[in-house]
Amino acid sequence: MSLALAGKIAWAAMAVGWYILRYPFDRRAKRVRVSVDQMKRADRVRLAISLTGLGVIPAIYALTGQPSFASYQPNALLFVLGILIAATALIMFRLTHKALGRMWSVSLQLKEDHRLITTGIYGQLRHPMYTAFWLMALAQALLLPNWVAGLAGLVGFGFLFFSRIGPEERLMEEAFGEEYGAYKRRTKRVIPFVY
Repeated sequence: MSLALAGKIAWAAMAVGWYILRYPFDRRAKRVRVSVDQMKRADRVRLAISLTGLGVIPAIYALTGQPSFASYQPNALLFVLGILIAATALIMFRLTHKALGRMWSVSLQLKEDHRLITTGIYGQLRHPMYTAFWLMALAQALLLPNWVAGLAGLVGFGFLFFSRIGPEERLMEEAFGEEYGAYKRRTKRVIPFVY
């Protein structure tokens, strides 16, 4: 098996793993009443752009090898690093979903009787699910030896992150006031001890 094919298979396994981890939480979330919903058209567009970069473009590459002009020789060290980062991303997804439980949502929503989660992985980071997505995008860049398909996740998710993080934090500040302010002061957004 070629290293390029192994990278495509590893990327697909990461994507399937993400889906398997998320599916039960998505089903459960649909049964919990929403008290605040900011899933507006702009958020749908952000999610679509992120999905295009993390799902559609790399899937096209994995299935067809296109765009072939952007392919380069795979590197074994980058492949191994990509596998390790993909595994870390999936572990982070599991930890975030487990900590959030019924408070989880795909968009900017607050559930009925919503409470601020500050335990588990949320004790160190305010947005560890975004950390997991950054790791997933980085793993994609390392696993897929194609400048377009590999980097599409960083661009697509990067757009979602930088356009959504502000509104999400404002929503939490409005909902939880000083409790969120204190939480914000003692934690980082997505990178422990850094940012």
